[in-house]
Amino acid sequence: MAQQPSTVLFDLDGTLIDTAPDFIRCLNLLRSQHGLQPLAPATIRRSVSNGARAMVRLGFDLEPEHPDYLAKHSAFLDLYEQGVAVETRLFEGMDSILQNLEARKIPWGIVTNKPVRFAEPLVAALGLAERCSAVICPDHVTHRKPHPEALYLACEQIGASAATGIYVGDHQRDIEAGNNAGMKTIAVRYGYIEEPHTVDLWQADLIADTVKDLAKLLQ
Repeated sequence: MAQQPSTVLFDLDGTLIDTAPDFIRCLNLLRSQHGLQPLAPATIRRSVSNGARAMVRLGFDLEPEHPDYLAKHSAFLDLYEQGVAVETRLFEGMDSILQNLEARKIPWGIVTNKPVRFAEPLVAALGLAERCSAVICPDHVTHRKPHPEALYLACEQIGASAATGIYVGDHQRDIEAGNNAGMKTIAVRYGYIEEPHTVDLWQADLIADTVKDLAKLLQ
């Protein structure tokens, strides 16, 4: 990378950390409690970045207006809260990226649509709380991504300029948020993406197919 960025901000699920195993475990546990067979892990994995609503839709074919939806949604979130970091880990190779940024004195942070009740305990459990310079959740802002407010707040807390920062994400809303904030954007295709070929249409500045690719782009 020609110019050293003022900061590198990461989306959480599917970008910085692999949370899919715990989502898979919780959804299939809830299905088993209702006498249903487990879904294939790959099927669940593709929808993780779309949040709990997508999990309930996938696991029980329920939309929010259905009378059974709220109970299933609450039960799923309760199960997840009880075990946010049972199997969740940094993506392989991601710790090296973070160490490299830290060695170069480039502050990094997290901007996620994951609520603070899940995000902060998860970040702490993975030993990242003392390392990252900001953790911004929907609870901290008025507007969720793709609105740029959360990215601006992260940059403000870090003391970095958004114009010279980078945002990395695995969802179209991440790239839209980064572009809206005037940041350089990197889309990662290794994340939880239902149709990986669509990443090319997100208008990201750069695309990383693997964590190794991301490491090269952030050098």
